[in-house]
Amino acid sequence: MIGVSILGSTGSIGKNTLDVLARHRDRYRVVALSANTDVQGMLQQCLEFRPLLAAMADAGSARQLAQLLAEPAPEIEVLAGEEGLRAVACHAHASQVMAAIVGAAGLLPVLAAVEAGKRILLANKEALVVAGGLFMEAVRRNKVQVLPIDSEHNAVFQCLPADFSTGLEEKGVKRILLTASGGPFRRLDVDQLQQVTPEQACAHPNWDMGRKISVDSATMMNKGLEVIEAHWLFGAAPERIQVVVHPQSVIHSMVEYVDGSVLAQLGNPDMRTPIAHALAWPERIASGVDSLDLFQVARLDFEPPDLQRFPCLALAFRAIEEGGSMPAILNAANEVAVAAFLRGETGFLQIPQIIETTMNALQAESADSLETLLQADRRARETAERLVREGVTKAC
Repeated sequence: MIGVSILGSTGSIGKNTLDVLARHRDRYRVVALSANTDVQGMLQQCLEFRPLLAAMADAGSARQLAQLLAEPAPEIEVLAGEEGLRAVACHAHASQVMAAIVGAAGLLPVLAAVEAGKRILLANKEALVVAGGLFMEAVRRNKVQVLPIDSEHNAVFQCLPADFSTGLEEKGVKRILLTASGGPFRRLDVDQLQQVTPEQACAHPNWDMGRKISVDSATMMNKGLEVIEAHWLFGAAPERIQVVVHPQSVIHSMVEYVDGSVLAQLGNPDMRTPIAHALAWPERIASGVDSLDLFQVARLDFEPPDLQRFPCLALAFRAIEEGGSMPAILNAANEVAVAAFLRGETGFLQIPQIIETTMNALQAESADSLETLLQADRRARETAERLVREGVTKAC
């Protein structure tokens, strides 16, 4: 039995992971789960999968969960806060850790899992955006396997040769082509974007995702973060990564080789496919995803991204070019701006303006220590939060 821990089990990725694991109970054992504050969701998962450990983000949620589990499942240990997250990430009976906590909050527990020598199923892109150099150095030092869960990076992984880590150029790789759906506002007039609501931004045409990631998709910041992630995961220079808008979301990404070949990974837009791939790699297991009907798809369209409509994508390329702590600043400002938009405190078009103003206000520092990066994250959040409060949206 392969032991699996899930960081962020009540979110979209966590639920899909449990759906795949439930189909293979003879092969996998759910060892530990963590969630933010969704006590009822965690309770249901604990009763179905009977993990050894469950962790909640705060002490109050943990106490409530422990009380609810006291009679039906007293054997499940319940912990809270950073201690709980670390215990889930490093559990002795887990050989694989699904890192699915959204945002920079997932950085420290996934680093702990790396240091503990676990196989990392990486759905938390912010770990690489905030601390990509440190993360990959820890991966190499601990000889850990990292398998990407983002559909785009998982597709690239499947299209690359097995030994790509020795260098893409050496393996004849010319470009990585990251596909993007374009989100719900791909065709909306730019002057109408100011009026869009959080509900509209979260109504993705192809994927069923959490609210924060759905807004990131609508602004295309999600793709910008994925460019940074691909840079670190695959050792690809930014100029070797191209974003291609593909509204059908059938081709999940492509790899171009120097001989003119372009390899693509196709499938229905369902996160259970990359999850099942990563869980079983290098083998394959059933995911529950329907077969792709190419006759129903009928056509595949491609277009370049409109950077006027999607300035967040340009800001992400700027962050990776400046390097150092700037990607961490970008990510922190985005998290604050998106949260403010979802609360109705700022408009959709103000999201990139808040991010750009924050980037202009702070200088990139060296990314050679985790503390420096966490300080950059805190300063960026403080700056962005001040901009939200003051309504300052025009970039400096």
